[in-house]
Amino acid sequence: MSPVTILIDADACPVKDEIYRVALRFRAEVRVVSNAPFRIPDSPRVKRVVVSDSFDAADDWIAEAADARSVVVTADILLAERCLKAGARVLKHNGEEFTAASIGGAIATRAIMADLRAGMDGVGGGPAPFSKTDRSRFLQALDRVLVGMG
Repeated sequence: MSPVTILIDADACPVKDEIYRVALRFRAEVRVVSNAPFRIPDSPRVKRVVVSDSFDAADDWIAEAADARSVVVTADILLAERCLKAGARVLKHNGEEFTAASIGGAIATRAIMADLRAGMDGVGGGPAPFSKTDRSRFLQALDRVLVGMG
C-alpha cells in the first residue's frame, strides 16, 4: 500500500509544525503547497511545492494531486469540495473534518456569509483567533484520520 500524503494549503496554515511531527510518526509524505517558499524540515518525506502566483494555482495543484491516499489540510471550502470528490480526506486547521455529508452545508453557509459581508461595507470582524484548543483538536483529528487510513 502506498504511503499517505498530506497536502497542505500552506499560505495561511497555522498548523504546519504539528503536521510535520504527526507525519513523521506515521511515515506519511508531506507536500507544502504555496505561492511563496516556506521553511520546511530537512526530511526526505517533506517537499516544498511552490506554484505560480496566479489565482487558485495552489488549489489547482492540490486538487489534481488529491486521491484516496491523501489528507488535505485547508480552510478553503471550495478546495475541500474538489478534494472530497477525488476521494481525499479533508481537515480544517481547527480539526473539523469536511465530509461528503457536510460540504453542501459549508458551501451554502459560505455563500450566505459572503452576501452578508457584501452588505456590511467592510464593517465587522473576521474569524475567531486561532486557539490552543483549535491546535489540540487538529492534532487529535489528524491522528484519528491517519490511524483510519492505516
